[in-house]
Amino acid sequence: MSEASVAVHADPDLLAQAVAARLVVKLLDAQAERGQASVVLTGGRIAAAVYRAVTQLPARDAVDWSRVDVWWGDERFLPAGDPERNETQARAALLDAVPLDPARIHAMPASDGPAGDDPEAAAAGYAQELARAARPGTAALPHFDVLMLGVGEDGHVASVFPEHPVHHDNRPVSAVRGSPKPPPVRTTLTLPAINTAEEVWLVAAGADKARAVGMALAGAGPVQLPAAGVRGVSRTLWLLDRAAAADVPPRLRSLR
Repeated sequence: MSEASVAVHADPDLLAQAVAARLVVKLLDAQAERGQASVVLTGGRIAAAVYRAVTQLPARDAVDWSRVDVWWGDERFLPAGDPERNETQARAALLDAVPLDPARIHAMPASDGPAGDDPEAAAAGYAQELARAARPGTAALPHFDVLMLGVGEDGHVASVFPEHPVHHDNRPVSAVRGSPKPPPVRTTLTLPAINTAEEVWLVAAGADKARAVGMALAGAGPVQLPAAGVRGVSRTLWLLDRAAAADVPPRLRSLR
């Protein structure tokens, strides 16, 4: 697994623009190397800002969006189209604005989907979808070129929360009940699945994230602080604004 590196940007707007530019370049590089690309999306305010920024980049049209697979790291177990779903946010901010192949948009199941209101069945169904897209002869996960994560004030990533039983689930996708952050029922990739991605980007903005970011980079335990347990195979990149980076040791910072 890779060592973490940190890039700090002056404010949330510049952070979003920088992450958007990185994402377009990463997708282009992946397509040049493999003929296709795969991205795992996250939710939240800064993620939505990144997605909107992608649509404003002239270079977005250099990406062959028909050869991009879109996955999600976690989802709120709510009806399809609910404004609180990460899928709904991503569609409004980016996915509806680029010519993606609908068959390559792999949304996590909604509570009114084929699995009904059973989050365990929904998690199992998403694991099966991941397995169907896996490379022949490999484990039950596809290749993820880049997996994006937000970081919660408590250090959670995706819907893996501190001290939650999901830490003991080695399956790629888990149902989450009793989430400390509403809504209480969710589905999520587990840390073992997250850590199969080629690159993992942890994106955080705001002073309320500073303590969790600083503790994660200082070596906190992953059960107490899930963000500390995230590692990409080739790269682990923390993308922060100045406020979120307040507790990051200066030796780790690369100010932009």
